[in-house]
Amino acid sequence: MKWTYDSGTYTSSHKDLLAGSERLLPKTPLAALSRVPPWPIFRYCFFLFLLFGFCTPASGRTELCKIAHDQSSPGRQQKEQTAPSSMEDFRWTYLQLCKEGGVEPQESVVAQLQESRAAHSSRLDLSGHSLSTDTCSVLARAFQKDGVFTEVSLSDCMLTEEGTKMLLAGLFHNTSVKCLDLKGNNLRSTGAEVLGKLLGCNKTLHRLVLEWNALGVWEESFSLFCDGLASNNTLTHLDLRNNQINHHGASELALALRRNSTLQELDLRWNNIGLLGGRSLLEALQKNKSVVQLEMAGNNIPSDILKALEQSTGHNSEREFTLRESRNKTHVLSREIQSLKEEKGRQFLSLMETIDRQKEEMGHSTKSTSAQIGQLQQALNERKSAINSLTAKLQMTEAALALSEQKAQSMGEVLSRMKAEKEEQKEQQSRLRKKQEEESSLREGKLHREIQNLMETNGQLRNKVEELECRCKSQQQQIFELKQELTNSTAELKMRLTKAEGISSVRSRSCSHTGPGSCPVCPADRLESEKRRSKQALEDMESLRHKEVENVSRHLEERERALQERIFKLEAQRIQLEEELGKSKAAVVTERAQAEEELGKVRTQMRLEEQEHVSSLEEKLRSLRASMQQLQLHCSQQKQSISELQAKSSHQSVETDGLRRRIEELQQDLSGKEQEKVAEVSRVRVELQEQIGQLEADRMAQERLKAKISALEREMKALTNNHREVLLDKESEKSSLLEKLRLKEVEIQRMKEDEAQRASYLQSAVLSYVQGSPLGHYSPNK
Repeated sequence: MKWTYDSGTYTSSHKDLLAGSERLLPKTPLAALSRVPPWPIFRYCFFLFLLFGFCTPASGRTELCKIAHDQSSPGRQQKEQTAPSSMEDFRWTYLQLCKEGGVEPQESVVAQLQESRAAHSSRLDLSGHSLSTDTCSVLARAFQKDGVFTEVSLSDCMLTEEGTKMLLAGLFHNTSVKCLDLKGNNLRSTGAEVLGKLLGCNKTLHRLVLEWNALGVWEESFSLFCDGLASNNTLTHLDLRNNQINHHGASELALALRRNSTLQELDLRWNNIGLLGGRSLLEALQKNKSVVQLEMAGNNIPSDILKALEQSTGHNSEREFTLRESRNKTHVLSREIQSLKEEKGRQFLSLMETIDRQKEEMGHSTKSTSAQIGQLQQALNERKSAINSLTAKLQMTEAALALSEQKAQSMGEVLSRMKAEKEEQKEQQSRLRKKQEEESSLREGKLHREIQNLMETNGQLRNKVEELECRCKSQQQQIFELKQELTNSTAELKMRLTKAEGISSVRSRSCSHTGPGSCPVCPADRLESEKRRSKQALEDMESLRHKEVENVSRHLEERERALQERIFKLEAQRIQLEEELGKSKAAVVTERAQAEEELGKVRTQMRLEEQEHVSSLEEKLRSLRASMQQLQLHCSQQKQSISELQAKSSHQSVETDGLRRRIEELQQDLSGKEQEKVAEVSRVRVELQEQIGQLEADRMAQERLKAKISALEREMKALTNNHREVLLDKESEKSSLLEKLRLKEVEIQRMKEDEAQRASYLQSAVLSYVQGSPLGHYSPNK
């Protein structure tokens, strides 16, 4: 393979490039560990060993391990059982979607799905298979419902732009794919835009491989891709090798890195980023604290910027390492504290169980006595309730009889009131109908009057039009007469002119015979003046005639136009009024028909309601009479039963006196047992207070341990902060020295260029002097 850069051209094999890129990988974790001082780490590890050895019993640790293993094993077994069935579901979904869309299933895709099912793998590997647009659309619809594959490889699939758009649109809302490989698919502007939308919508993708594509060719599309990357919160690894990214694309990528806080590994090898792109990425890494690995080989970036990028990623990796360590330590400590809390809770629960057992034993004894008392009290209450129910039934029957009489009276009143309301409604309907008829007759008369007025105005306007037409004809006749007079006058003037010309010609001949001195006044001049005067008079008369004709014709046209417009308006008003009259007549007819129909309906409805109401009232009256007879019979029976119950109650009162004496004896026994229970509870309370005191002492010991842990953590943080400050000071000193060195080198280079320029000026001056001198003509040519 051959690459061309600004600095030159070189050739190497693909394996050599890969080997060189692997050698350039930074060893960030080891470097970070080597910079941390050993004493705080040793002291913290020794403290953790003491805490694990003395605070956590061996049985508790083994139980925690067993619980974690038991909790993790069922999910793993269930996953192993459900994986083949979900693979089969995905394959069946793919075939069903192909059948619905009328697309023939691609054999390579079906074979790969069968291989994944046989291997029980959650990886779909379609690399090297040429996927058609129809297959891409079917796979996109299948990925929308997929929950099986966590890794999808589509490298070297020769995807079209439409196929890429469909496939990535299917992954917008997918919740299972975490790794996507699109290597070597020649993705361009459309692919970059859809990838940006994918990164903005998808919330589960962690790794994205886009090696050997052309995303950086179109700057606008790559900026959309960078916007999606900036809004993404899940992607941790992004591979953009060999994507023709220039310094503009690098600046867009730098803006995205400023806003992204989850990306950890970024591979930008073998692009065209250059010096400006490297500087923009370096500025972005000053703000971004999550990128721990950045590959920039083969981008024509100066070594100082590469070193600065490595230093910033090293700082980020150290920061990530310390954060991870602190998270692990806090997790371990919280787990140990939780185990201690659980153990103390178990002890407390066992103590509470013993107390509960003692309470249950005492409760059983009290329950047995209270049950006997309750049975006796229940028997007494049953007797009383029977007597009360009989008296209540008697009262209810009497009240029901009174209510039935009141209801009969109220029903009669309601019936009379309904009849009166019906009469009032009939009168109101008749009044409304008369009023509507009067209004319709008035409206009809008004419309007739308006039509007559409009017809009169129309006749007047027609008469005016006829008068104007007569006047127009008379004026046209006058114009014709004036034109005839004008022609007659012009003919007379022409005849006079011919006569005058003949006379002038005769006189001119006589003048020529007699000589010029014999005629004192020349008649030719007089004839010419007469001609001019007559022509001027003719022209004036013609212009006046034209003006008068134009004025009269214009005035007549305006009058005619205005009259025509008025006629049209009046005709439109007449048509509109005729339409309104027809509509009003139709509305009056329809309203009259509707009113008559509604009146008939209301009458029939009122008759039916009245009949139904009367029949219902008669039925209620009959039922009330029957119920009154039944209640009278029941009342006589109840009186007999009351007399019997009074005899029984006198007998039962004697029995209740005996039961009351028995209850008093049982209450005395219960008070003695209650005193014993109070003594036992006081003894248990004392024991509980002693145990609570012991637990408080244990809690104080735990708080002291927590205080020691926090003090050690603060000390460790202080040491790490001091170490970080020292490193930052050293880095700043180093950068300042490098900047000074670079400035010195620039100054030396400038001085060298000045010296070379002076030497060239001196050489040119010497050569010009030598060539201009007389000796220059005799010097030999070199």
